Amino acid sequence: MSFEQILFFAFSTVLVLSAGAVITVRNPVHAAMFLVLCFVTTSALWLLLEAEFLAITLVLVYVGAVMVLFLFVVMMLDINIARMREGFARYLPVGASVALLAIGIMLTAVWGKNFGLASPAAKAAGYSNTRELGEQLYTTYVYPFEIASVVLLVAIVAAIALTLRTRPGTRYQKIEDQVVVKKADRLRVVQLKAEERK
Repeated sequence: MSFEQILFFAFSTVLVLSAGAVITVRNPVHAAMFLVLCFVTTSALWLLLEAEFLAITLVLVYVGAVMVLFLFVVMMLDINIARMREGFARYLPVGASVALLAIGIMLTAVWGKNFGLASPAAKAAGYSNTRELGEQLYTTYVYPFEIASVVLLVAIVAAIALTLRTRPGTRYQKIEDQVVVKKADRLRVVQLKAEERK
C-alpha cells in the first residue's frame, strides 16, 4: 500500500465519521463544527486527486464564509432539540435507503477496478486544473451553469421578498420621511453665556 493510499483511507475514515457525527450529535453547534471537519477532509481528498483549485475554494468559501454564517444562525436561533427528533422513526426507512445507496457508490469508487472502472491517467507536468475547470464550465457545461445561476438568482429574490413582508408590530424605516427632514426639525441652537473666571 502506497503513502497516498494510506492518506486517502485516513482522510476518508475521518470524513465518514465526521459526516455520521453531523447527523447524530444532539447539539447543533457541534453538528456545524463536524460539518467544517467534513469540508476540510474533503478538500484534503481533492488535493490527493490533484484538484488544488477546488480544494482551496472549498476551504475559503464553505469553511470560511458559509459555515461561519451557519454558526451565527444556529447560535442565534432557539432550536428545540426534542421537537426536532420527534419524527426520526418516520423518516428512518428513507434515510436508511439513501445511506445504503451512498455506501454502494463509495464502494464502487474505492474498489473501481473490481467493477471494470479504469483509474484516471496521470496528467502532464504543465497541466492546470483551474484552466481545465474553466474551459469545461464555460464551454461544455455553459447552459447548466447559466441555469444554476438563474435558480440562485430566483432564490435570492425569494429570500429578500420573504424578509420584506409586513408583520404587525414591527418598526420599519421610512426613507421618504428621513429625506424630507429639515435642519430646523432636528437641530436647536442654544446660546450659552461664557463663564467668567475669578
